[in-house]
Amino acid sequence: MVGEGIVALNLVGFLCPVPMHETRKAIEEAASGTLFEVLCDDPETLHDIPALCDRMGIVLLGVSEDAGEYTFRIEKRR
Repeated sequence: MVGEGIVALNLVGFLCPVPMHETRKAIEEAASGTLFEVLCDDPETLHDIPALCDRMGIVLLGVSEDAGEYTFRIEKRR
């Protein structure tokens, strides 16, 4: 999915580097103002996704955890 709105990425079951690669690819293709909800279950993403946001200059709005699954809310502002 590309464009403004909310993009949901379900990356449960994938280990790094797949969640990082798929998240980066979706963000690069998206328009400014797009919100992302990225669902992962690889604990490495707790470090890797925030680092990706820093490198790309995008905003990590929040991270939540439920039963070993992590949801990252990200906004592409520019």
